[in-house]
Amino acid sequence: MSLKEHYSAFFKGLGSRLHFCAHSHHPWPDCTRDAVLACWDDAASRTDEKWDLVFESVVPAAQRAVAEALGWPSPDLIVFAPNTHEFVLRLLSCLPTGRPPRILTTDSEFHSFARQAARLEEDGAAVERIAVEPFSTFPARFAAAAKAGARDLVFLSQTFFNSGHRLSEADLLAISAAAPEKALVVVDGYHAFMTAPLDLSRLAPRIFYLAGGYKYAQAGEGVCFLAVPPDCALRPANTGWFADFAALQKPITAPVGYAAGAARFWGSTFDPSGLYRWNAVTAWRRAQGLSVDKSDARVRALQRGFLSRLARVARGPLRTEALVSSELTRLGHFLTFRVDGAPAVSKRLAADSGVLTDARGDRLRFGFGLY
Repeated sequence: MSLKEHYSAFFKGLGSRLHFCAHSHHPWPDCTRDAVLACWDDAASRTDEKWDLVFESVVPAAQRAVAEALGWPSPDLIVFAPNTHEFVLRLLSCLPTGRPPRILTTDSEFHSFARQAARLEEDGAAVERIAVEPFSTFPARFAAAAKAGARDLVFLSQTFFNSGHRLSEADLLAISAAAPEKALVVVDGYHAFMTAPLDLSRLAPRIFYLAGGYKYAQAGEGVCFLAVPPDCALRPANTGWFADFAALQKPITAPVGYAAGAARFWGSTFDPSGLYRWNAVTAWRRAQGLSVDKSDARVRALQRGFLSRLARVARGPLRTEALVSSELTRLGHFLTFRVDGAPAVSKRLAADSGVLTDARGDRLRFGFGLY
């Protein structure tokens, strides 16, 4: 299966370089350029009335695609924002007030949460971080920690950005079941979404799930989502005016009103072009018969080929023994090597060989994409 022709614009930009950064910024298929132009044309022809089209057509199509990919019970339980950090702040604003929040998380969360948690810790928040390694015992250790103490927020990734290790739905189910009843359970799924088939139907009543378009959804930045449990009645203190859009003509008085269900997590005015790109990629995948299963099989074959050749001929610090984890069935779509001076190695690969990778601390990451 070759899909290179569908990424012609990005390949033109890359030239002869090899792009192993799909886990960071997945190239966009060419259909997304037409989507951006369609967004512009709709704005030009409709002006402010474009929002009728966005909320009556564009948003529902994007919601359906996300709900289907997650196995979430209803599309209207999906809301969008320009980035996941906006949702992190909104969820944090739902925590009890009058005392520092009590947070359980891991030592391997991406900066959008890790930095925010560290800042809250400066002001007295009780933040407990459970080590992800060793991977084999992590689910049990994290579940035990969730059960052992009072928690307001339990936050963890499904696929960890600094290793690629992926938790199964069964792992997440056990962890969410162990969390205190009143605690918010939030799963960062950015590196898991659209890599392998997901069925979160049993988790949907308990967890919030975050992800977006920048990586394997291939829709680019500016379009992230929050999947919300049914019957959610939280009242985020960090609230935007879209959170009660139907009451726009009414005066705003305390207590502030919220739309029913997930809509209470909407923010404010945003650039809708990301949603147009999202819908274009969804339509393109369907036209190609490109299911998540097929995408996953394609990437796994590439990973196996890469590791097979590497096992025969090691390349400097790149050795199979340096893999943080080599269990492909429990990995995201990138391979992570523990390498001294990883940032310098990444720069040298780009300068000497035209191989584009990225580094996080002592971790060198090779991401594999459909292209």
